[in-house]
Amino acid sequence: MSKQFPAQHQERQPGIEQEMTPKPEIIRADYRGSGKLEGKKALITGGDSGIGRTAAVHFAREGADVAIVYLDEHADAEETKQLVEAEGRQALLISGDITDSAFCQQSVEQTLKAFGAINILVNNAAQQVVREDITEIPDDEWRHIFDVNIHGYFYMTKAVRPHLQAGDTIINTTSINPFVGNAKLMAYTSTKGAITGFTRSLSEALVGEGIRVNEVAPGPIWTPIQPSTMGRFDPTLMETLGEKMPMGRAGQPSELGPAYVFLASKDASYISGHSLHINGGAIIN
Repeated sequence: MSKQFPAQHQERQPGIEQEMTPKPEIIRADYRGSGKLEGKKALITGGDSGIGRTAAVHFAREGADVAIVYLDEHADAEETKQLVEAEGRQALLISGDITDSAFCQQSVEQTLKAFGAINILVNNAAQQVVREDITEIPDDEWRHIFDVNIHGYFYMTKAVRPHLQAGDTIINTTSINPFVGNAKLMAYTSTKGAITGFTRSLSEALVGEGIRVNEVAPGPIWTPIQPSTMGRFDPTLMETLGEKMPMGRAGQPSELGPAYVFLASKDASYISGHSLHINGGAIIN
């Protein structure tokens, strides 16, 4: 099989989309919005690049204004802002650390001040580190990955919750990994399993109020987390990324964005507590 991506790595996490070769496809040129999210206001964590960026741009093309919460990848975030504004929608950049509950509260207040409402919350920010054995995982690293990947989801959801009304939605980003296991991403995989439990419990808690909660479970997708984690461990892993999936390749962010639109829109009005698997053909039991 031909190499999909050249060997590459990045030295720090979160990764930088501008440094990737080739650049990910964020939205297909032939994707036409139809007003599915007209007038909606969205807040997306990890919205500067990758999956967060594709959700932001697809939401904008469907008529939503977007608050983009990110750590410190300012150039990537500014590019996402420009992409959203090119769709004729407003973009708000909010930089900070979602492991701080006070920051999450401030982000929600800032979004409400700018937009007047939050109708869609996408919890998406994540970190992972490759370790070949459980004994190699430092305790502080384990705690930090949980802080980002699940505690941050909790803090942001808790802050947004009082402002959600019937018809509003929460979408969490999990992963294929908790459904199949991943020996080298034990901490990450564990947090993603926690997200599934969080999604289903939260759905049960909110569905009676007309607030839907779902999650997207991607397989290997060409985003900055790949060169900054798997690529940092072994740059040549990028050459075979996704080849074990039935489709034999990694996915592009553009293949995920429409799923977030679907779950955020009235098209998914009878779906809550669901895991939407976008993984190149893997069958999940």
